[in-house]
Amino acid sequence: MRILVTGAHGQLGRALLNAIVAAGHQVVGIDLPDGDLAEPGVAANFLNLHRPDHVIHAAAYTAVDLAESERDQAEAGNVTATERLAAACDSVGCPLTHVSTDYVFDGADIDGYNEDARRNPLNWYGDTKARAEDAVLAMDTPSRVVRTSWLFGHGRANFVLTMRRLLAERETLRVVDDQMGSPTYAPDLAALLTELATTQAWGVFHATNAGVTSWCGFAREIASGLGLDPGRIEACRTEDYPTPAPRPACSVLHDTRLPDLGLAPQPTWQDALARYFGWLQRNEETDAT
Repeated sequence: MRILVTGAHGQLGRALLNAIVAAGHQVVGIDLPDGDLAEPGVAANFLNLHRPDHVIHAAAYTAVDLAESERDQAEAGNVTATERLAAACDSVGCPLTHVSTDYVFDGADIDGYNEDARRNPLNWYGDTKARAEDAVLAMDTPSRVVRTSWLFGHGRANFVLTMRRLLAERETLRVVDDQMGSPTYAPDLAALLTELATTQAWGVFHATNAGVTSWCGFAREIASGLGLDPGRIEACRTEDYPTPAPRPACSVLHDTRLPDLGLAPQPTWQDALARYFGWLQRNEETDAT
């Protein structure tokens, strides 16, 4: 297959480029320097130029808090860009996989969310991602939406790197302990998205690493992985750490459809974190020499 990946410079996009090549497919990666998908004609030009067999849409405006004040930019990056990409894919009959988020849910259901659960985003970012989903699912050409959560991976910024930096600067950290979800390693998600692209399974899927924790629990596991005392991470409540964009209290995404495809279960988030630390050690040691 020849697969076109949008958002190729992001942590998921870079993981996708590697996963697709590793699976023996051809890949083309595009990002904003190549053209803005929200602009008329750009998506169609990409498809005419590269003629992919499948598109994985990993590009997005992801600054959740900033989206509250940059509503037009977030809407352009998430809604308009996706609508135009979906229309371009429809015009040439190219299937599309769109990567979405747990933030399309309000988090009020403490048991978590199946693929067909009612969406009710709490913030503007989640609202734009929900409307992007609608554009993809309305396509005449086969399409799928894959929701994930709490993504971390090989990039310049993520929760793991932030915790590592703050633990080097401060003796203790306060991290919210009443928001639950599943940390997800970008290379694991990328491998799954690549495998899904070869199937004829369409619609909505949930894909995260296995297991559930809080941000505080995630931070404590990060501290342990760094050889530090996890007790340095102090639990606090969401109301003690206000943010411009409200967060869902429960971001647990239940995966009820992927097992029917015979795909292997996803590794635990703890296993993924350990592999990420190994990657950081190998690559940072290489960069230092």
